[in-house]
Amino acid sequence: MINKESRESQRRRRHIRVRKRVHGTGERPRLSVFRSLRHVYAQLIDDESGRTIASASSAEKDVRAELESLPMTDVARRVGTMLAERAKGKGVEAVVFDRGGYKYHGRVAALADGARESGLLL
Repeated sequence: MINKESRESQRRRRHIRVRKRVHGTGERPRLSVFRSLRHVYAQLIDDESGRTIASASSAEKDVRAELESLPMTDVARRVGTMLAERAKGKGVEAVVFDRGGYKYHGRVAALADGARESGLLL
């Protein structure tokens, strides 16, 4: 019998492969994306100091009710917009995008587009 790898372990392997090349700095932090079945999470990480600069998610209490009725891609776009606004407040203008092992499609692409539309350079 063939031992099939789970989707999550395949995603983790892809993420490790991407992380070999993608590295965030203080001037250009890493925009890391995680998506679950219900929510999408994004954070800006300075890998040199090991600190999270800003974060946004669809699970936040003040936004959850507002986003409940929207399609998931619109929710992801809004999370990208929120993250870009918070990043600009901290003085971050450009980031490197870490798709987290997910395909650059759907919610992941919508989050990146939302961040771009709000003026964050990806």
